[in-house]
Amino acid sequence: MMRFSVPKMKCGGCAESVTSALRNLDENALIEIDLDKKEVEFDGSASREDALAALVAAGYPASVL
Repeated sequence: MMRFSVPKMKCGGCAESVTSALRNLDENALIEIDLDKKEVEFDGSASREDALAALVAAGYPASVL
C-alpha cells in the first residue's frame, strides 16, 4: 500500500479526479481518500513512480508519506 499527500485535493471533485487518475492505472485498486488530511492511500499493481506521475498528469502533484 502507498500513501500520498496531495495538497491540492480540496473537494469532492478533486477526490474524484484523484481516484480516476489512480483507477486508470489499476481498475481493481483499493483507493481511500481523506480530504481533511489531503491524503490518499493506494493499494494497486502500479509502481509508486507511475502513481505519482498519474497524479501529476491529473493536476494533483503528490508526495510520498
